[in-house]
Amino acid sequence: DDLPPSRVQLLDIGPQQLARLAKGRVGARALGPYRRFEHGPGVFKIDYALSGPIPWTAAECRLAPTVHLGGTSKQIAAAEAEVVRGGHPERPYILVVQPSVIDETRAPAGQHVLWAYCHVPNGSTVDMTETIEAQFDRFAPGWRDLVIARKATPPRAMEEHNANYVGGDISGGSHGGLQLFFRPAIKRDPYSIASSAGGTRLYICSSSTPPGAGVHGMCGYWAARSALKHL
Repeated sequence: DDLPPSRVQLLDIGPQQLARLAKGRVGARALGPYRRFEHGPGVFKIDYALSGPIPWTAAECRLAPTVHLGGTSKQIAAAEAEVVRGGHPERPYILVVQPSVIDETRAPAGQHVLWAYCHVPNGSTVDMTETIEAQFDRFAPGWRDLVIARKATPPRAMEEHNANYVGGDISGGSHGGLQLFFRPAIKRDPYSIASSAGGTRLYICSSSTPPGAGVHGMCGYWAARSALKHL
């Protein structure tokens, strides 16, 4: 109601949020798949302020802005499988980002910033701080001496920050089952919703649409192409 009249509206939101927003404007049957959309694992994230760079035992990691931390391929697979089963792995697979390694403007002179997250069951309330930091101990002994401050963000706080992150799911929904191929609904044009009661045609352009999470910008690109085709 706050938007001016238009022929199309592209919504960068999750399917369940879309179903709530469009209720009464789009038929209940058309919104059914969006209400039933399944979300994937949540994430537990920690932000750090450091007095120096992480002393990784692997020298290459000291130069990398992004480090995928998990040990062997078997250990990584086991950790992710544990999350799928609803558990919390003792040695989680962690995505680590250390932007100040290549961008000195991210932190005061001589200092560094870093953030990291691991997957947890959707909506988890378990504090993974020590578990994550124990993984850092394996691959960068002595790093704790560099910590100036830390801030943990559990799944609930992730969702409070961004309502699209349902249960801490930052990937826009599960990629399991049919949602790997059809998201957010099984239809030829996954971006087009329907015309609302006012005649405006609705589109969804978030990472809940193809090609999915991590392919930044492409969901919006293809949603825009769909809207232009209909126009």
